[in-house]
Amino acid sequence: MRRLFDDELSDIDANFTEMGMMVSETIEKAVKAFIDHDRELAQSIVENDIKINQREVELEQKSFEMIALYQPVTSDLREIVTILKAVSELERMADYARNIAHATIRVKGHVRVPEIEAELSEMGNRVRSMVEEMLSAYVKSDDQAARKVAARDAKVGEMYDSINAKGISKMERHPETVSGSTDYLKVADYLQRIGALVTNIGEWIVYLNTGKIIELNPESSTLL
Repeated sequence: MRRLFDDELSDIDANFTEMGMMVSETIEKAVKAFIDHDRELAQSIVENDIKINQREVELEQKSFEMIALYQPVTSDLREIVTILKAVSELERMADYARNIAHATIRVKGHVRVPEIEAELSEMGNRVRSMVEEMLSAYVKSDDQAARKVAARDAKVGEMYDSINAKGISKMERHPETVSGSTDYLKVADYLQRIGALVTNIGEWIVYLNTGKIIELNPESSTLL
């Protein structure tokens, strides 16, 4: 019985990590599509979102089945609960990436602001990197690494503030940039929210290792 449980748990872990990489890739593609005004790539992101949703449902169903069948306790139960919570966070990240793709599809000849787009690209890369490093922390069951990744969310918040200030300034001084800058602010907000969700996963990794739920970044929790 124990061996069966361990095998099934390993399978869930592998599928969770694979889902995480799918989400990381989706975030990267969504930002690239927005910066490049690539509607075809953006449309593919919207269409592929169902695959991530399906993976979430499969993982949740399997997790509940394991709880019912094996009635795990202590660390085993914490691991399944962590997966359940983290899967939900990943799915929400994918939803924000899909929203970025929708913003790309809406764009029609907006006046571009290269300096803001460059910051958005950097912000997107940082957030994607946080997703991947948090997944690595989960695989290694390293709560210290999870705390370090979560601490990087403060920089994401700073980048959001910078893009927000520049976007508003551009709209005030150059009315022709209003439509484009409005989308810049929306995309920056989506990326900031993804960063907050990465922090949430970090909190569940800490819970997995310590049995305690600790708020790693109180400011990010206000976004969700």
